[in-house]
Amino acid sequence: MSSNFKVLQVIPKLGYGGAETGCYDIAHYLAEKNCKSYIITSGGPLLKFIRKDKVKVFRLPVHSKNPLLILINTILISLIILFLRIDIVHARSRAPAWSCFLSCKITNRKFVTTFHGTYNFSNSLKKFYNSIMLRSELIIAGSNFIFDHIHKNYSDLINNKKLMVIFRGVNTEYYDNSKISNEKIEKIYSALRLDTETFKILLPGRLTKWKGQEMFIDSLKILKEKYNHENFKAIILGSHQGRKVYYKKLLTQVEKNQLKSNIVFLSNFEEMPVFYYATDVVVSSSIEPEAFGRVAVEAQAMQKPILASDLGGSKETVIDGKTGFLFKNNNPDSLAEHLNNIINMDKDKLQSIGNEGRKNVLKKFDVEKMCHSTFLEYQKLVKRKK
Repeated sequence: MSSNFKVLQVIPKLGYGGAETGCYDIAHYLAEKNCKSYIITSGGPLLKFIRKDKVKVFRLPVHSKNPLLILINTILISLIILFLRIDIVHARSRAPAWSCFLSCKITNRKFVTTFHGTYNFSNSLKKFYNSIMLRSELIIAGSNFIFDHIHKNYSDLINNKKLMVIFRGVNTEYYDNSKISNEKIEKIYSALRLDTETFKILLPGRLTKWKGQEMFIDSLKILKEKYNHENFKAIILGSHQGRKVYYKKLLTQVEKNQLKSNIVFLSNFEEMPVFYYATDVVVSSSIEPEAFGRVAVEAQAMQKPILASDLGGSKETVIDGKTGFLFKNNNPDSLAEHLNNIINMDKDKLQSIGNEGRKNVLKKFDVEKMCHSTFLEYQKLVKRKK
């Protein structure tokens, strides 16, 4: 069967999150399969890495929840669909999904959605808004956790719909220790005043309450006071994205707990594999469920032990005791205890955990598997259309 169909993905912004990198990866994979690949987005830092000879990008305000803009986007997306003869429209967020849904109704095209989060609701209006992600012909869940969440909360909306799990993946060629140069590591060490004797802890993720930075800082206080560890440096890596009050709260918490010499904040770092490589352990401290838990997978791909909260997608991506450890959710004592155990662990054991983590990712969470599975589902939709 010919695979030269045309796919339009629509996402609010192209940042460095799981939904955005998944969109980016599939867009380029489609181009390699001789498909025409298009993206509509409002912007984002990942745009500069798009191969313009492979993927065509349109800039529209699809990040907006304004009903008027959603209708305007509907008209513009419909025109793009008709002009380019798009076969499949794949929406990756709720606001643009409404525009895509209406556009697909107008143009009679196949509509696909990926459920990237839990999309909780407290009233019927919010549930209706969320329901757009279940009005497609193919609904993709990024983890078994999300699959179960959909069944539990939206069972009345998935009758006769195809709902399936396609695990998110990471690029294991990009996240690969063998690709990291000593020069780049030395640059990080110099910038952050690190050395090989200092135990280095990395907490990646945007600064927002549910990511658990406050709990993480509390655990470091316990690590210092209860377990008598002084020679460690924690790097909290992520942008506050305008949450300046929360950021200032974290700075105050660090100062109050006398951890200024142990914690450094960085707003962004484009070459994440280098940062993973430079640290000894990676933490995912979310106090609410991760839909998938990309940090846990990236850390394992880089052969680093991962400490993650025992809820959500992390329970599927981390093999507790083998590729990393799961600590009690929102429990700084549990996290501190696990950090202490890892600090005291011999290097051979740490290396074994890292090796098993890499094997786990290659087996289950490689980006090639995600892209290929999605591609096969696209093929089925196109065939059904014909």
